[in-house]
Amino acid sequence: MKFIGFIALLFCLPVWADHYSPITVWQTVPFIKGQDLCQFQEAYGSTAQESQKKLSQQLVTLLNAGADPAQLIDLINALDRYTQQNRERASAGKGMDTLLEGSLKASLDAQYTQRQPRNRNITFFNPAPIFALARDLREEKRQGYLDASMLGQLNAMAWGTYSYAPSCKGDLVVTLHIQVTSGRTYNYQAIGRPEQVMRAISSQLFAEFQHTQFPSKVQMGSRTLELVGAPGVPISHTRSAEAAERTCKGIQARLPTAEEYEFMANLGDWNQGIRTVGRTWALANKMVLAPDLPNPSPIRTESEVRAHELYYYCVR
Repeated sequence: MKFIGFIALLFCLPVWADHYSPITVWQTVPFIKGQDLCQFQEAYGSTAQESQKKLSQQLVTLLNAGADPAQLIDLINALDRYTQQNRERASAGKGMDTLLEGSLKASLDAQYTQRQPRNRNITFFNPAPIFALARDLREEKRQGYLDASMLGQLNAMAWGTYSYAPSCKGDLVVTLHIQVTSGRTYNYQAIGRPEQVMRAISSQLFAEFQHTQFPSKVQMGSRTLELVGAPGVPISHTRSAEAAERTCKGIQARLPTAEEYEFMANLGDWNQGIRTVGRTWALANKMVLAPDLPNPSPIRTESEVRAHELYYYCVR
């Protein structure tokens, strides 16, 4: 019933958010326990013949260790019960969802601290007053307070699932789902140790919402540069600068100048820019920009560089 109520909140959110808008997410991220894939693997991961072979090997091992033949089956059953009891104790404890939620937020904040984008596009917002938060923490309750009158401050909801991995070595299979008010959802999955798996998901989440968007507009001095991208993809490649120039003209755009490429590179991938290092870029008039060849100038003719691929995007 709690999850049904949580889903119902999605229909009460304001309807202005989209892929290009920063998202403000309710700070409580429910994680629902799914199928135990470890038990599933043990039950269905082997054929009857393979299971019989495994049992035979266990019997031989116990006999070689000096076990009483009359007690072999009881010994194997006791070992199986011991293993099962340990797994039940490990999975019965409450708090895995809380761990995953906290780890997600901490890992995402670490991404922002490390990469320092100018604008933060993902924010977790707690509408609860401080006294309600203090009460929940004192009572060791999930921080699930959400007043319907405060929904206007949110434009996205997040939830996830977790399952024990089929490797049976302590890993989790975790998914994270984010729905914005337009109805669009973003979905991520990773596998790893409980204390580490959310790092992979937070990296995916950060890249999704912080990478440069096409189309979009960037202020360059006193003028606005519109990033159009290439037909069908944000950044494309071709064999000649002339072909790239024709392609941009075909969509009523043009290739960037060397100064515009440099400006976008200085912004970086997480501030509406595009890094140029490691690639050769197409310029107008059969010229190219080769950032890795700065001397005497990175602006060169195609014949000087002879790159197998020239990268480009279009602007207006």
